[in-house]
Amino acid sequence: MDKQLAEHERTSQFILAGFESRVLPWLAARLPAWVVPDHLTGLGLAASTFIAVAYMLSNRDPLWLWAASAALVVQWFGDSLDGNLARYRKIQRPRYGYYLDHLTDAYSTLAIGLGLGLSPYMLLAVGLAIVTAYLILSINVYLETYVFGEFSFSYGKLGPTEVRVVLIALNTAAYIIGPGQFQLFGFDVTAFDIAGATIAVGMLGMLLARAGGNLRTLARLEPPNVRKE
Repeated sequence: MDKQLAEHERTSQFILAGFESRVLPWLAARLPAWVVPDHLTGLGLAASTFIAVAYMLSNRDPLWLWAASAALVVQWFGDSLDGNLARYRKIQRPRYGYYLDHLTDAYSTLAIGLGLGLSPYMLLAVGLAIVTAYLILSINVYLETYVFGEFSFSYGKLGPTEVRVVLIALNTAAYIIGPGQFQLFGFDVTAFDIAGATIAVGMLGMLLARAGGNLRTLARLEPPNVRKE
């Protein structure tokens, strides 16, 4: 099991994978020698925390949405570049990196979801629904890594970078349009609540489709009711 986790094959099929495959190694080659992967991981964590705070402060001034968008770029830089830097310098620590990377991803997802839910643009329940759906998708990826030896975080053409781009677009729309609350089934909601709920349901739909395909593949590899001698 340890060897499988350490040597799993990474696959990327999302929209911006080609862009990242060119830009991230280029950035890694130009970082100063004193910068190490853990510094970038810490930068990503700090940026995630700042994003959450910026969303909450948007209750006072919508200008904080621009700060949240800028921090999303910083968070992408730290989160995406730490592993690339390790591979460029050939200083990989596969099990350490795998564990730390996904632990910090879980924290970042929770922080950003809470920040959105505590902003004037999205209900806390919707923000937590998105967090829950995202974490379930993540768990499925980790299970796939174990049983298939292949790591792919993309669902269809969407990966973490695409999600950040969508968030920046939503931040821009929120600043221009404002919360725009209206009544739905007796609740005060915004267009971003509708978008967030749709995203959460869509994520669960992608999970069901992918889990169904995985189970069919595993059933072919391990047919049921076959006696093991």
